[in-house]
Amino acid sequence: MDTLLLYGLAAVGLALSLFKDQAKTKMALKKAWKAFEGILSQFLSVLFLVAAILAIIDTTTISRFLGSGSGFLGILGASLVGAITLIPGFVAFPAAASLLNGGAGATQIAAFVSSLMMVGVVTLPMEMKYFGKQAALLRNGLAWVFSIAAAFFVGWAVSV
Repeated sequence: MDTLLLYGLAAVGLALSLFKDQAKTKMALKKAWKAFEGILSQFLSVLFLVAAILAIIDTTTISRFLGSGSGFLGILGASLVGAITLIPGFVAFPAAASLLNGGAGATQIAAFVSSLMMVGVVTLPMEMKYFGKQAALLRNGLAWVFSIAAAFFVGWAVSV
């Protein structure tokens, strides 16, 4: 129901924008379409990858490695994979939802997503170049620790 409400609000906003200034609205829609085209290939490739993994790996395996019973090692593994993965958030969240539906634990997925968003192992060399080695390592280390803390908080909040 929330989705329908949001689509309705977007349609009303678009209609108001068209009424106010058709030229600007058309230009904005063209820019939005270009952005969508740029995102679409990444989005589809990661979704296909996740779908293939979920088709190959059964829910028992996902639960064993990322389920609630995987404990701290599952959280640690998920956070390390998130830290070294470079995918945008709009792709990570649907992938995380698929893994949750496949049997992964909320704490483990929170560790994956939070470290994915906050830690940048792949971008670390560039960060070191611009901010210095010490600042980049400190920022990434603290971000990783905070992502683990955030995962435990999410796990606690979901279990209450």
